[in-house]
Amino acid sequence: MVRIILGVVAGFIAWSILWIGGEEVLRMLSPGWYGAHQLEAEKAMFNRSEFTSDTTILMISLIRSIITSIVSGYLAAVIAGENNRTALILGALLLAFGLMVQIMAWNYMPVWYHAIFLILLIPMTLLGAKLKTFPAAAPPPAEA
Repeated sequence: MVRIILGVVAGFIAWSILWIGGEEVLRMLSPGWYGAHQLEAEKAMFNRSEFTSDTTILMISLIRSIITSIVSGYLAAVIAGENNRTALILGALLLAFGLMVQIMAWNYMPVWYHAIFLILLIPMTLLGAKLKTFPAAAPPPAEA
């Protein structure tokens, strides 16, 4: 049980680091487009003003979420030594946290984005865990 908890915690931390790190890399690589868009989104949410999201950036975010969820599910499974319960718990935790974040940003992005982002969290986390297959128990040594 301890390994499952460690796997879930590590997976959640990994997801967060990959998401925030990826965001910062994209802002640095494209400050005039991606960075400016994200800054305007942050200003709009802070000031509760109007904002129109760029569909291309939303699609990039969905792809990032898919990759990040797969990687975090895989990592959680490796640490836990099993892939079913760990990935499901991690996916549910990511969904709960993601729902909270999406609610805060609800008026600034289209419904289709929120729905796809949230719907894919658990399946992609489970897929990542399934990519880690655990070897069957070793056969008994042959008698000499």
